[in-house]
Amino acid sequence: MRQILALLAGLILALAAPALAQSSPGPIAIHGNKQTFEIAPVLYAADAFYPDVATVKMGGIPNLVGEPIVPGFGEEGVADVATHAETQALRYSVRHPDLRIILNVSEGLYRIVARRSAGIESVADLKGKRVATIAQTSSGYFLHRMLAKEGLTFDDIVAVPISPLSAMTEALRKGEVDAVVIWEPESENSAQALGADLVEFHGDGVYRELFNLNSTATNLADPAKRAKIVRFVRAVIDATAEMNADPAKAKRLVVEAGGFSEDDVEDSWKHHRFNANFPPDLLDVLVLEEQWLAQRDNRPARGREELAKLIDTSVYQEALTLERGQ
Repeated sequence: MRQILALLAGLILALAAPALAQSSPGPIAIHGNKQTFEIAPVLYAADAFYPDVATVKMGGIPNLVGEPIVPGFGEEGVADVATHAETQALRYSVRHPDLRIILNVSEGLYRIVARRSAGIESVADLKGKRVATIAQTSSGYFLHRMLAKEGLTFDDIVAVPISPLSAMTEALRKGEVDAVVIWEPESENSAQALGADLVEFHGDGVYRELFNLNSTATNLADPAKRAKIVRFVRAVIDATAEMNADPAKAKRLVVEAGGFSEDDVEDSWKHHRFNANFPPDLLDVLVLEEQWLAQRDNRPARGREELAKLIDTSVYQEALTLERGQ
C-alpha cells in the first residue's frame, strides 16, 4: 500500500510540475519613465498581476539597448522590457535595429495650452510666440504636426526648452512663455494656472502619443526571456482591464512612483487612454514620424518595409492565448 501511495504521490507531482513551472516564470526587469501617467498599467501589472517578481526602475529604451543612461532620468541596469513613446523607439532603432515594439500600453492625448491675452486665438497665432516644449520628444512632434496644419514650422515659433518640466507652468504663469506643449501633469497644471485666460488646442485626429512596451529581437529569441515577457504582457493586459473598470489602485501606484499629488493624477487622468493592444495605424504613425525625425537628425529616412520590422505582434498574440492570471 505504501508503495502504491508513493507512486501516486510521484505521479501527482509529475503532473503538477508543468503547472508549477508555468506559475513561476522568473523575475523580470522593467525600465520606464515613472514620472508619467502612461506607465500606470505597467506599474499595476508589476504590482498585482505578474506571477513572479517584477521590478520597475526609472529609465527606458537606453536600458534595453545598452545606451548611456541620462543623468537624473534613469537608473542603471539591463531591462528585459522598457517603456517609451514611439518617438524614442524610432530614434534609438536607427543605431539598434534589433529594437521591437511589442505592445501599445497607452495613449497620451496631447494639447497646446496657451495664453489668450498673448493674442492667441488659433494655432496660427503661435507664429512668433514663445512656446515651452522639448522638441526631440513626442510632445515636440505633436507641436510640429499642429503647426504644419497651419503651414507653420518650428522656425516660425520660439521654442523654449525648460527643465525641470514643472518650471514650464511657472514660466507660463509669469508670462515668460506664451504657450506650453508637454505631457501631463504639466499640461493640466499650466491650464489651471491660466484660469480664464486659457485657450487650448487638442490634437484629435492629428496625433496622439503612443506609449509602448519595447524589447529586442534577441530577448524574444531567448526561450526563457520570451516566456517571462509573454507573461508580463499578459499581466499588462489584465491590469489594463482591471484599471479601466476601477482606476483607484493604479492611480495610487502612479502617485507613489512619480511623486505626484493625488490632485495631479485625478485632474490629468482623462487625458490618457489605456489600451494594451496594437493600434491599427501604428505603422502609419511610424512612417510619417520617421520623415520628421530623419530631417531633424540629418539622415536618410527609412521606408515602410524597414520600419515594419520594428513591430512584433507575436508576443501579444501569445499572451492572448493565456488565461487571465497566468
